[in-house]
Amino acid sequence: MESIKLNNGSTIPPIGFGVFLIPDDGTCEKAVSEALKIGYRFIDTAAAYMNEVGVGKAIAKSGIKREEIYITSKLWLQDYSYEAAKKGIETSLKNLNVDYIDLYLLHQPYFDTIGAWKALEEAVAEGKIKSISWLRHIFCS
Repeated sequence: MESIKLNNGSTIPPIGFGVFLIPDDGTCEKAVSEALKIGYRFIDTAAAYMNEVGVGKAIAKSGIKREEIYITSKLWLQDYSYEAAKKGIETSLKNLNVDYIDLYLLHQPYFDTIGAWKALEEAVAEGKIKSISWLRHIFCS
């Protein structure tokens, strides 16, 4: 399956495994482990999902090289300022137990998005994040 090329030249797998609403009580780790076993190489999580630790455990135990797994995570609302975003990025890296995140998104771009974006840009320059973007959920009735 072909990858999708991003604006910065990196690529992202077209299909991923999302862990929204999977609790971090061992269930998330098991689900991600099974997804990796059957061939998924793109895992999508977020700080707000509160299951980055389970994702990280599954990846660490998988035996798959880190560079073969594409990880997306997202900054949550409480971290929308420059300093808070820097801490949020470090928390995600620690929870996932990785040296870098492939794609890091501003989950809902509210509040101090300029400060948060600056922190993401710095994390890219430092090699902690490979690609950044913003994500806006639109709910329709």
